[in-house]
Amino acid sequence: MADADVLIAGLFSAQRKDHAGLMDDLAAEITELGGRVVRRFVQRRGVSGGKKGRAPGGQANMDQPYSSRTLMSTGKVREIAQARTETRAVAVVFVNQLTVRQRTVLTEILGCPVLSRSDLRGHDQHAWRLERLTREH
Repeated sequence: MADADVLIAGLFSAQRKDHAGLMDDLAAEITELGGRVVRRFVQRRGVSGGKKGRAPGGQANMDQPYSSRTLMSTGKVREIAQARTETRAVAVVFVNQLTVRQRTVLTEILGCPVLSRSDLRGHDQHAWRLERLTREH
Protein backbone atom coordinates (compact mmCIF):
# COMPACT_ATOMS: atom_id res chain seq x y z
CA MET A 1 0.00 0.00 0.00
CA ALA A 2 2.79 2.38 -0.85
CA ASP A 3 1.52 5.91 -1.24
CA ALA A 4 -1.77 5.09 0.51
CA ASP A 5 -3.96 8.18 0.76
CA VAL A 6 -4.60 9.23 4.36
CA LEU A 7 -6.51 12.08 6.01
CA ILE A 8 -5.26 13.68 9.21
CA ALA A 9 -7.28 15.54 11.81
CA GLY A 10 -6.85 17.29 15.12
CA LEU A 11 -8.87 19.12 17.75
CA PHE A 12 -6.95 21.91 19.44
CA SER A 13 -7.64 24.51 22.09
CA ALA A 14 -7.54 28.06 20.73
CA GLN A 15 -4.80 28.64 23.32
CA ARG A 16 -2.57 26.07 21.60
CA LYS A 17 -0.46 28.01 19.12
CA ASP A 18 1.62 25.12 17.77
CA HIS A 19 -1.20 23.14 16.14
CA ALA A 20 0.18 23.58 12.62
CA GLY A 21 3.52 22.13 13.71
CA LEU A 22 1.82 19.15 15.33
CA MET A 23 -0.10 18.47 12.12
CA ASP A 24 3.13 18.78 10.09
CA ASP A 25 4.85 16.29 12.44
CA LEU A 26 1.98 13.82 12.04
CA ALA A 27 2.09 14.18 8.25
CA ALA A 28 5.84 13.47 8.33
CA GLU A 29 5.30 10.31 10.41
CA ILE A 30 2.69 9.07 7.95
CA THR A 31 4.99 9.77 5.02
CA GLU A 32 7.75 7.77 6.72
CA LEU A 33 5.31 4.84 7.01
CA GLY A 34 4.47 4.94 3.31
CA GLY A 35 1.33 7.06 3.39
CA ARG A 36 0.41 10.24 1.57
CA VAL A 37 -1.58 12.90 3.43
CA VAL A 38 -4.21 14.14 1.01
CA ARG A 39 -6.17 16.45 3.34
CA ARG A 40 -5.91 17.96 6.80
CA PHE A 41 -8.70 18.89 9.18
CA VAL A 42 -8.24 21.17 12.16
CA GLN A 43 -10.94 22.11 14.60
CA ARG A 44 -10.16 24.88 17.07
CA ARG A 45 -12.02 25.00 20.33
CA GLY A 46 -12.18 28.61 21.44
CA VAL A 47 -14.16 30.91 23.66
CA SER A 48 -17.85 30.55 22.92
CA GLY A 49 -20.59 33.11 23.00
CA GLY A 50 -20.58 36.84 22.54
CA LYS A 51 -19.37 37.57 26.05
CA LYS A 52 -15.73 36.69 25.31
CA GLY A 53 -14.92 34.34 28.15
CA ARG A 54 -17.86 34.95 30.43
CA ALA A 55 -20.25 32.67 28.55
CA PRO A 56 -20.91 29.35 30.30
CA GLY A 57 -18.80 26.54 28.95
CA GLY A 58 -16.43 28.77 27.02
CA GLN A 59 -12.87 29.03 28.25
CA ALA A 60 -13.35 26.39 30.95
CA ASN A 61 -14.04 23.73 28.29
CA MET A 62 -11.42 24.65 25.68
CA ASP A 63 -9.43 21.44 26.25
CA GLN A 64 -12.51 19.20 26.17
CA PRO A 65 -13.83 17.33 23.10
CA TYR A 66 -16.87 18.71 21.32
CA SER A 67 -18.42 15.25 21.50
CA SER A 68 -17.65 12.28 23.73
CA ARG A 69 -18.63 10.04 20.79
CA THR A 70 -16.66 11.64 17.94
CA LEU A 71 -14.22 14.12 19.55
CA MET A 72 -15.06 16.77 16.95
CA SER A 73 -18.31 18.53 16.12
CA THR A 74 -20.90 16.84 13.93
CA GLY A 75 -20.21 19.29 11.11
CA LYS A 76 -16.47 18.65 11.13
CA VAL A 77 -17.01 14.86 11.15
CA ARG A 78 -19.34 15.25 8.14
CA GLU A 79 -16.65 17.27 6.38
CA ILE A 80 -14.07 14.53 7.03
CA ALA A 81 -16.51 11.84 5.84
CA GLN A 82 -17.14 13.72 2.60
CA ALA A 83 -13.40 14.12 2.00
CA ARG A 84 -12.85 10.43 2.75
CA THR A 85 -15.40 9.53 0.09
CA GLU A 86 -13.95 12.00 -2.44
CA THR A 87 -10.33 10.97 -1.92
CA ARG A 88 -10.92 7.28 -1.17
CA ALA A 89 -8.48 7.62 1.70
CA VAL A 90 -7.67 4.32 3.40
CA ALA A 91 -7.47 5.74 6.92
CA VAL A 92 -7.95 8.81 9.09
CA VAL A 93 -5.26 9.55 11.68
CA PHE A 94 -5.96 11.90 14.57
CA VAL A 95 -3.30 13.88 16.42
CA ASN A 96 -5.44 13.41 19.52
CA GLN A 97 -5.64 10.29 21.62
CA LEU A 98 -9.01 8.63 20.94
CA THR A 99 -11.07 6.54 23.32
CA VAL A 100 -12.20 3.07 22.21
CA ARG A 101 -15.71 4.45 21.80
CA GLN A 102 -14.56 7.39 19.67
CA ARG A 103 -12.46 5.10 17.47
CA THR A 104 -15.39 2.68 17.01
CA VAL A 105 -17.94 5.40 16.22
CA LEU A 106 -15.61 7.30 13.89
CA THR A 107 -14.62 4.11 12.04
CA GLU A 108 -18.31 3.38 11.46
CA ILE A 109 -19.14 6.92 10.35
CA LEU A 110 -16.07 7.40 8.15
CA GLY A 111 -16.06 3.90 6.67
CA CYS A 112 -12.33 3.31 7.18
CA PRO A 113 -9.88 2.61 10.00
CA VAL A 114 -9.41 5.51 12.41
CA LEU A 115 -6.12 5.76 14.26
CA SER A 116 -4.52 8.01 16.85
CA ARG A 117 -1.02 9.36 16.42
CA SER A 118 0.04 7.15 19.31
CA ASP A 119 -0.88 4.10 17.19
CA LEU A 120 1.84 5.12 14.75
CA ARG A 121 4.43 5.65 17.46
CA GLY A 122 3.86 2.25 18.99
CA HIS A 123 5.44 0.40 16.07
CA ASP A 124 9.01 0.12 14.82
CA GLN A 125 8.85 2.26 11.69
CA HIS A 126 11.19 -0.08 9.81
CA ALA A 127 9.13 -3.20 10.50
CA TRP A 128 5.65 -1.72 10.14
CA ARG A 129 4.13 0.00 7.16
CA LEU A 130 0.91 1.98 7.05
CA GLU A 131 -0.71 -0.94 5.28
CA ARG A 132 -0.27 -3.15 8.33
CA LEU A 133 -1.54 -0.47 10.69
CA THR A 134 -4.72 0.06 8.71
CA ARG A 135 -5.35 -3.69 8.49
CA GLU A 136 -5.01 -4.05 12.26
CA HIS A 137 -7.63 -1.45 13.11
